[in-house]
Amino acid sequence: MSSTTFSPARLLVFGATGAIGKYIMEAILAARPAFQHVTIFTSANTAVTKKDLLTRWKTGGVPMSVFVGDVNSEEDVKRAYQSEAPDTIISALGRGALTIQTNLVQLAAQAETVKWFFPSEYGTDIEHNAKSPNEKPHQHKLALRKFIRDSIRPEQLHITYLVTGPYFDMWVHAASPLLGGFDPSKKAASIISDGEAKVGFCTMPDVGKFLVAALRHPTESFDKALKVQSFVVTPNQVLGEYEKQTGGDKWSVTYVPLEELRAAETKAWHETPGSATGFTLRRIWAEGGTLYEKNDNELIGIGPDDTENLAYAVTKALKQ
Repeated sequence: MSSTTFSPARLLVFGATGAIGKYIMEAILAARPAFQHVTIFTSANTAVTKKDLLTRWKTGGVPMSVFVGDVNSEEDVKRAYQSEAPDTIISALGRGALTIQTNLVQLAAQAETVKWFFPSEYGTDIEHNAKSPNEKPHQHKLALRKFIRDSIRPEQLHITYLVTGPYFDMWVHAASPLLGGFDPSKKAASIISDGEAKVGFCTMPDVGKFLVAALRHPTESFDKALKVQSFVVTPNQVLGEYEKQTGGDKWSVTYVPLEELRAAETKAWHETPGSATGFTLRRIWAEGGTLYEKNDNELIGIGPDDTENLAYAVTKALKQ
C-alpha cells in the first residue's frame, strides 16, 4: 500500500477514555475535515461508568460507535476489526496493559481492512540512547518494537510510534518532592539538579493534536518513530513562569541533587517497585532523555505557533 494513495477514514481506538486517550479522542472528533467513522473499543464496565462521556462523544456530530468487549479476548478483538471495517488502529492503552498490544498488532496485520497501527507509545523515547534498552519501564514497549521488526512487514501493516516526551500537565504535579514539582498554594517548588537542564515537553491536548497531524500525513509518518514536542524549556524557566503568574514573588525552591534521585530510584525498585517507574522516568528526563537536534513537528505540518506554549500551559495548571 502506497502512502500517497492512502488516507485514513475509519478509525478504531483502544483506551479512548483513559488519561491520554481522552485527549486523543477529543482531537480526533474535533478534526476537520472529519474522519468518516470512529469506533471505540471499551469494556462493559467502562461502557457503564463512563456512559455520559461516551454519549457526549456519540452526539458530537462525527459518526461514532462503541464496541463493547474484552481487550484480552482474541475473538472480541477480531470482531472489532471486522465490525466497522477500520483502516487505522490507535492504541492509547495504559502502562498496565501494554503487553496486550502484541496480540492487537498481530491481529491487525491479519485483518483485511486494517492498514495502519499506532501503538501506545506516547511518552518517553525508549530508543533515545545506548542506556535506553536497560531502563526497566521501557521493557514492554521495547518488546513490542522487536516483535514488529521481526514479524510485521510494511506491506502487511504500517506502524507509527508517536513519541511525545513527558506530559507537562502531569510533570508539574509530582507525587513526591524527590521527583520535583510545583505547589502554587505554598509558592514552593522542588527541582531536580540545578534546574538548568532542558526538558522537551508535550501538553496532553497537544498529544491529540500531534496524533491527528500524523494521521493527515501518512507519507511522512508510515513506519517511523515521530518525535514531537510542545516546547523545550528548563525547570528554572518553568519556575519563572509560575512566579510571574502568581504575583511576581520569588518562590521557595528545593533543589534535589541528581544523585539523590538516583538513590531513591534504586531503593524504590528494591522496596516498592509499583512506584519506581516515576523515579526512573524523572531521572531520564533530567539526564536529557527528551532532547533532539530536531523534532518532527514540522514534518507533520505542526509549526511553532500551532502548539501550546509554556505560559499557556502554566495558566492551565494554575486553574487545576
